[in-house]
Amino acid sequence: MTLPVGFLVELDRHTRIVDDGRALVGGFPTRLIRLTPRAQQHLTGRTLRVRDAASSLLADRLLDLGMAHPVVASLPPPTDPRCTVVVPVRDRPRQLARLLGSVGGNHPVIVVDDASSDPKAVAAVTAEHGATLVALTTNLGPAGARNAGLRLVTTPFVVFADSDIVLAPDTVPILLRHFADPAVAMAVPRITGLPSPAPTWIERYENARSSLDLGAHPAGVRPGSPVSWASTACVVARVDSLADGFDERMRVGEDVDLCWRLIEQGRRLRYEPTAEAAHEHRARLDDWLLRKAVYGTGAQPLAERHPRFIAPAVFAPWSAALLTALLAQRRWSVPVAGAVLVGVTLRIRHKVDGIQHPHQLAVRLTANGALAALAQASALFNRHWWPLTVVGCVASRRVRRAAAVAALADIALEYRRDRAPLDPVRYGVARRLDDLAYGAGVWLSALKGRSTAALRPRITLTPSRRACAALARYHSAGGVRRDA
Repeated sequence: MTLPVGFLVELDRHTRIVDDGRALVGGFPTRLIRLTPRAQQHLTGRTLRVRDAASSLLADRLLDLGMAHPVVASLPPPTDPRCTVVVPVRDRPRQLARLLGSVGGNHPVIVVDDASSDPKAVAAVTAEHGATLVALTTNLGPAGARNAGLRLVTTPFVVFADSDIVLAPDTVPILLRHFADPAVAMAVPRITGLPSPAPTWIERYENARSSLDLGAHPAGVRPGSPVSWASTACVVARVDSLADGFDERMRVGEDVDLCWRLIEQGRRLRYEPTAEAAHEHRARLDDWLLRKAVYGTGAQPLAERHPRFIAPAVFAPWSAALLTALLAQRRWSVPVAGAVLVGVTLRIRHKVDGIQHPHQLAVRLTANGALAALAQASALFNRHWWPLTVVGCVASRRVRRAAAVAALADIALEYRRDRAPLDPVRYGVARRLDDLAYGAGVWLSALKGRSTAALRPRITLTPSRRACAALARYHSAGGVRRDA
């Protein structure tokens, strides 16, 4: 599958043009890519338009590496944009009516009633909006309900929308443009909070920090990247790419499983924040905590199906050594950590030799790697391993210090980034409750599955080392060769 002529991509905001345009640094994991003179000609500033086979191959590779993203506004809609909206619902007729009103009459709609306690109310709303009703007599869960609707879809595309979602008029048209790339199987919008006249403090936190909101920047959905999964609370997908549908054995995490199965099949998933859908966030504290814990219980089933993708943290050997030295909190900790950083910097400096200012690039890459390691360690302390953290705090003063630093630094950094409409104290309380509830769900799933797979971090070859040791070069023969 090749990108069509006219397809436009733009470099990711983290991708740097270095060495006077002769190289690019970026992607996930970070890579250095050297460009030949012919390849350089395909770039215009930070954009690249597909004009021939060579530019198509280069653009395709940049998309694969996460170094560039499609400019969705420049992409044409599919030649056959017909799509069917599938809505799984159990009760909630008020929310269903609101969603169907936002869909309008442009697409056929299939409402799957997943064994509601009051099926007549759901049927009345469905009939009022002219939708097709599929009434299940047994509750199958979101995966089974979506599959029941998917089996009736005859259009090239399907839109899955949960009943507590509200679609904007341009949500589906924008997402459909991503299918100009024949490798794209699914595209998802940014899911924001539905405006409320008097939001509770939990709603305000969720509006800034919802698990469903994947941020303000476009991204490819891929494990190990900033957007490692996407919710199917609202999604547009190619029907022919969903032959296996959702795994009906999963009551939670079925959307993550579907995403990762598609990725394992070599398909692309795109996250597009210029397309938005509003979600009715939970307003009550008990309801919100329960939902967070339920999300966590999906960890172990996902670990069984996708062991390569589920690790709560991934460390390079050098970053693991750095963290070990710092957590030891001994007199030798800072000198050893400094020695590790110097060694990594020198190694990267050697790998990027030949470009301008290699020392600056090596220092920057090392610093980014160290910050990422610290952020992951903080997440382990606060979120995935918090029961162990509590036990450690009882037994060790060093663990108490490390836990306090991790918790306070996390709140300070995330509060500044999220700009939540909350005071720092309530934001900090919500942040910790969020982590406690989700972590509790992860531990419950691990105990139920009698496995620690979802709790074990993974130590792997450092991204910087792998990236710099495997320099992908673009040459005049056709644009690219695979990483060496």
